[in-house]
Amino acid sequence: MSTPCYVVGGGIIGLLSALELAQAGEDVVIIDRQPVGQEASWAGGGILSPLYPWRYPEAVHPLARWSQDIYPELAESLRRETGIDSEWTRSGLLILDAEDSRVGVDWCRSHGLNAELVDPEQLSRLEPGLRNGSGMAVSLADVAQIRNPQLIKALVQRLRSLGVGFREGLAVTGFRRTDGSLRGIVTESGVLPANRCLIAAGPWSAALLETVGLDLPLRPVKGQMLLLKGESAPVSHILIRGARYVIPRRDGRILVGSTQEEVGFDKSATAEARDLLFSAACEMVPELGNWQIERHWAGLRPGSPDGIPYIGRHPEIVGLYVNTGHFRNGIVLAPASARLAADLMLGRSALLDLGQFSLVRM
Repeated sequence: MSTPCYVVGGGIIGLLSALELAQAGEDVVIIDRQPVGQEASWAGGGILSPLYPWRYPEAVHPLARWSQDIYPELAESLRRETGIDSEWTRSGLLILDAEDSRVGVDWCRSHGLNAELVDPEQLSRLEPGLRNGSGMAVSLADVAQIRNPQLIKALVQRLRSLGVGFREGLAVTGFRRTDGSLRGIVTESGVLPANRCLIAAGPWSAALLETVGLDLPLRPVKGQMLLLKGESAPVSHILIRGARYVIPRRDGRILVGSTQEEVGFDKSATAEARDLLFSAACEMVPELGNWQIERHWAGLRPGSPDGIPYIGRHPEIVGLYVNTGHFRNGIVLAPASARLAADLMLGRSALLDLGQFSLVRM
């Protein structure tokens, strides 16, 4: 009896990678130390674009563009198959007061993105609820959002229907190898025979890789979020200024994010961040000062030094693969990253050049 292909990590990267493998006919099992989808994939805002896309390394753009193109089809197919609406919505993105706005518009246009420079008068017509005196803005009208907790629910239901196994509440502690090939996955409950495994465990991937001699420069970056509840939403676009953003959801609530905190694996939500985020939201949209903070939470994102994810095979162990390091862009880049990982594991022609995502980079 053949052993299944294991995916360690049940966030958006792991779930979509498992979907790619299962749809290719593979027997797949997902392992997670807790219920799947409870980390950064649940905690994030679900904006389907890198924020300030022109400031990212060039390797990020094709991942983002391919994923953006596939998301409407993905969300609709999951809705048909599961009855769960992921709420893909083309809200448009307004980037406020960017010092490099003209550079950004030129970059976006050169990369085939619909971008316009918006003056203050145009901006006030687009979003009357913005604070008076907002300067020039970049409008990316095609940018969409997705409600990531709903997306995760839909993916889990779809994967179960395809026969994908779930081992939740099971911590992986290491790997067994013989003659340079993967032979098993060490868990707190014993060893699972395995000859193929994808590590997609977010910032926890680094510790797992250390057990097999690979020092991946991956770090956890905490991001805190607020959910606001009030009367009629005063904005219809996604708004971003600096590191803070405001996202209007379909149900009338507003998401506010996010912080970038280098505090190790501390996931606690703090009063300081709550006040900072609420103040930033009110600075952009004064009416939000009358809204209530309904919920406040935090998640840990896997940051890489250059902002480019790691998608590749272990340099010394046949059968061990990695898909992590997406930082703030996990949801954004997940479909393309999952396709690339599956291409690699199945020996298919790769969607993109895998060299730029190698685990061993200069």
